[in-house]
Amino acid sequence: MPLYIAYGEADALRARCDVAVARTAHPAEGDYEPGSVIPAAPWRCMADTDIRAVTAPRKPLDSTLVEIVRPPFRDGQPLEELTLSMGDPRAVYLGQALAGPDMATTTDNHQDGRLLGLHLDNWDKLPCARRHTARRRLCLNLGPGTRYLVVGAVDAQTVCRTVHPGDRGERHPHTDDYRAYVRQGRPIPLTRIRLDPGDGYLAPTEYLLHDGSTAGHEHPSAAAFWLGRWPRGILPSLV
Repeated sequence: MPLYIAYGEADALRARCDVAVARTAHPAEGDYEPGSVIPAAPWRCMADTDIRAVTAPRKPLDSTLVEIVRPPFRDGQPLEELTLSMGDPRAVYLGQALAGPDMATTTDNHQDGRLLGLHLDNWDKLPCARRHTARRRLCLNLGPGTRYLVVGAVDAQTVCRTVHPGDRGERHPHTDDYRAYVRQGRPIPLTRIRLDPGDGYLAPTEYLLHDGSTAGHEHPSAAAFWLGRWPRGILPSLV
């Protein structure tokens, strides 16, 4: 299944989102791992065709849906308690990450500090055939700056079947599969979703290529993250 974003008003979605395509980082872009996938400038406003492309069918799988939400965070509230009222008692708080200003992508390899670029998470360690059932990630932008979620429109199952045509669904999708997919000249449309301080998202980060971004903004942004199995609409939508 491709990228689906839950929304109520097309104009509200358009006001928050831009679109571009993915490319492979150049060797001269030494801050990145070799072969990393990153956004190709320029970003442009969403056209009607872009909005139709991310419009979910009538009954989408909640586990594959992106939602732009307002998490119920109050100043002074322990972050570990934020998801207690969201219906998944097994939800896990993953911690925080700080992104510097004006970063095209934000996640680095903790072993050597090089940027990963757009990547695939693997907390649930599911094979290709079951990848669409993984937990979704909740993100809350703690500020002080604005940040983005950058997410790809081609799902991990499609990429894995394309790069490994003999696989029967037993292989575990990996970021390297996406890197090979782009290196072969195959396009991956990207959507960039703006998150102001206090905004958040629910997204299938084990199923879709993604990363954070602070491109074009002069302030850093901290974000907090959780993993859980939450139904669509459990948090108020911003679009």
